[in-house]
Amino acid sequence: MPQMSMIEAIRDAMDVKMTEDPNVLTFGEDVGFFGGVFRCTAGLQEKHGLHRCFDTPISEGGIVGIAIGMAANGLRPVAEIQFADYIYPGYDQIASEAARLRYRSNGDFIAPLTIRTPVGGGIFGGPTHSQSPEALFTHISGLKTIIPSNPYDAKGLLIAAIESDDPVLFLEPKRLYNGPFDGDHESPSVSWKGHELGEVPSGRYTVELGKARQVTEGSDITIIAYGTMVWVAEAVAKNMGISADILDLRSLMPLDIDAIEASVKKTGRCVILHEATRTSGFGAELMALVHERCFYHLEAPIQRVTGWDTPYPHAQEWAYFPGQKRVTAAVREVLEAA
Repeated sequence: MPQMSMIEAIRDAMDVKMTEDPNVLTFGEDVGFFGGVFRCTAGLQEKHGLHRCFDTPISEGGIVGIAIGMAANGLRPVAEIQFADYIYPGYDQIASEAARLRYRSNGDFIAPLTIRTPVGGGIFGGPTHSQSPEALFTHISGLKTIIPSNPYDAKGLLIAAIESDDPVLFLEPKRLYNGPFDGDHESPSVSWKGHELGEVPSGRYTVELGKARQVTEGSDITIIAYGTMVWVAEAVAKNMGISADILDLRSLMPLDIDAIEASVKKTGRCVILHEATRTSGFGAELMALVHERCFYHLEAPIQRVTGWDTPYPHAQEWAYFPGQKRVTAAVREVLEAA
């Protein structure tokens, strides 16, 4: 089976769909000739032509608006926003047009578009190239929000997103593009080569949107995470020697609440992780849902480990990033609670 990085898996997903369906195309800033700032679209223009993989002006509102118009007229566009930090000019189009189109037209029109964008820190991108704005989009009814944590899932989820008749925001943790990251920035970088989740089948396959992945099974505690934080959670559980139920959400909206409920009711203890800022982060919604469904099964208060309520600091990146030290402290507090 081919070994791929997440970059290669994402590129392969688009190549598969562009080869299979002439209505699929991709575009964005530097997407065409250059192949994208992270090279996720490298070679697609050469293979599929200038009309199906092309560069756009630096206008995120324009990129999203073009994608909505294409989708409403029968195409399946995959638009790239170069960094999630710059998606805000397109937010009105996403919230007011793409996510509402099926509803407001009583099903006469749909918006089968996918918006890809890199998120998160860990590469010294500073406050304007490190944001994780996923919570802003999970609030929008009619929009699916997806975050893969590995190459296998990235390809399967992206193909499923492109085939969806609803708009999908596909967030790609940039720190995971070339290998898993356990939060220890002083350790050598690790490649996806040789990793089981770097084994990516050729051709078309899908990973169902709205289904969490069980990373490890355990009885001591439930750790809910997505994106880069999945790998931090796994490292913490291993280093602490605990039996942890770790859930990789993969899909924030739709959310696999059944998997969360079953896990928390089994373990009675829960820690929630995300890299985004704390206040009104998606972890707050997860806490509310767990309390609503699992309150009488909880044996300790739920803990959140998140980024801080500040712009992502360039010089203090690792004080902001929720690393193993902070996650370990939260897990220990929940396990030791009476």
